[in-house]
Amino acid sequence: MSIKTNLYNFQAEAVGNIELSDKVFGVTFNNDLVHQAMVCQSNNERQVLAHTKTKSEVRGGGKKPWRQKGTGRARSGSSRSPLWIGGGITFGPRKDRNFKQNINQKMKQKALLMVLSDKAKNNSLAILENLEMKEFKTRTINSLIKALETKVWQNSRRSVLLINDDRSETLKYSSRNLADVEIINLENINILDLLHFRNLVISQSGLKKLEQIYSK
Repeated sequence: MSIKTNLYNFQAEAVGNIELSDKVFGVTFNNDLVHQAMVCQSNNERQVLAHTKTKSEVRGGGKKPWRQKGTGRARSGSSRSPLWIGGGITFGPRKDRNFKQNINQKMKQKALLMVLSDKAKNNSLAILENLEMKEFKTRTINSLIKALETKVWQNSRRSVLLINDDRSETLKYSSRNLADVEIINLENINILDLLHFRNLVISQSGLKKLEQIYSK
C-alpha cells in the first residue's frame, strides 16, 4: 500500500503529490521499542559530572584531633571523617559511574522508522521541493515556518526540526537564531531529536537520500 503526501514550495503551497516508501514511513508504532531506544540514547549521551571525595581523598586530617581517652569527648581519629563537617562523603556520587547501554542496531533503526512513520501519519511531516537558500536570511526561514504552521500543521506552539541534507551553510546560519527551531544534518538524524520536536521539515532530495539509507 503506497503512502502519498503533499509536496510544498517555499511558500507552503501544495504543488503536487509525492509517494513515501512503505519501509520508512509505513512502520507500525511500538511504544515499548521507541521508549527503549530513547532511554538508551539518553543514557549514552549522559555526562557524569557529580563527584564526591571519600575520607582518603579529602585534604588534611592526618593528625588525631585529640587524645583517645580522658577528654570526655567521643574518640576520633581524623577530622576528615564523614561524621565531621568538611570530611569525606559516604556513598556519594562518583565520576567513574557508567550509564552506557547497548541496543541492537536493527531495533534502534526500527524505532527511528516508527517515529518517522508516526509523523507522516499525523501530518507532522512537510516535504519541500527544495530547501536551498542563496543568501543568509533568518526572515526567509521564519516566513516559511509561519506559512507551514498556518497552512499545513495548524499548531499554536512552534516546534520544528529541519533536516539539512546537503550541509547548506545558508540554511544552517539562517535558522539557528529562531526559538524552538533546530537544524540537523541528514546523517545525524536520531530518535531524541525526532521525539523532542513535533514537526519535521525535509526537502525532496533529502527524502530520497533518507529512503535510500533506511529502505535496505
